[in-house]
Amino acid sequence: MHPIRHCRFTAIDFESAGASRGKTDSPVQVGLASWCAADGHADAFVSYLHTDQPILWSAQKVHGISALDLADAPPLLTLWPEVKSRLAGAVVVAHGKGTEKRFLRAFPGHGFGPWIDTLLLARAAWPDLPDHSLGALCAAHDLTATIRALVALRWWHDALFDAVASLVLLAHVVESHALLDEPLEVLLYPDTSSWHARRRS
Repeated sequence: MHPIRHCRFTAIDFESAGASRGKTDSPVQVGLASWCAADGHADAFVSYLHTDQPILWSAQKVHGISALDLADAPPLLTLWPEVKSRLAGAVVVAHGKGTEKRFLRAFPGHGFGPWIDTLLLARAAWPDLPDHSLGALCAAHDLTATIRALVALRWWHDALFDAVASLVLLAHVVESHALLDEPLEVLLYPDTSSWHARRRS
C-alpha cells in the first residue's frame, strides 16, 4: 500500500429524487472533487442529472432541487468521460458510501476504488461523538468555514458541497491523527470497535 501522502483522493456525492414505494431511487445531482496532501483541493465538478422520476417532496425538502433545475440536465450515463477521468486511479471517498456505490452501478464493471467511507473513519477516530453525520462532524471540528471557502455559494445537501466536505473531513482525520506516512489501508479498514461498544452500552 502507498503512504497516504502519495495518494490522490476523489470524493463523490449524489443527491437523489427519493424512492417511492416499490420503485428504485434515481440520482438528480452528482458532485466530485479531489484532494492530495501535496497539492490540496482541486478538480471540482458538479452537474444536475436528468431523471424520468418525479422528485419526491421529502427529497426536495432536503436538497432543494426541483424539476426546473433538471430541465436541460444530462443523463448520468453521458457523463461517463467526466466520471472516469476523475475516479480512475483515485482512492474514492464518500460519507456513507452505499448510495454512491449503488448509483455508480450505472457504469457496469467500472472498477473504481478502493473506497474510503468517512462515516466509518469518523466513528473510528471519534467514537465518543454523539452524531457522526457529515454536517455534525464538520461543525464539531470547526471545518465548515474551510468548506465554504472552497465551495462558494453552496451549502449542505448540494452534491459538490458534500463531496468537498468529505474531503475536508478526511484531511482533518489524516492531519489530526498524524497519518500522512501511514499506509493507505489504515483508512480503508478503520477499527470501529470502540464505537460499536459504546452503542451496545
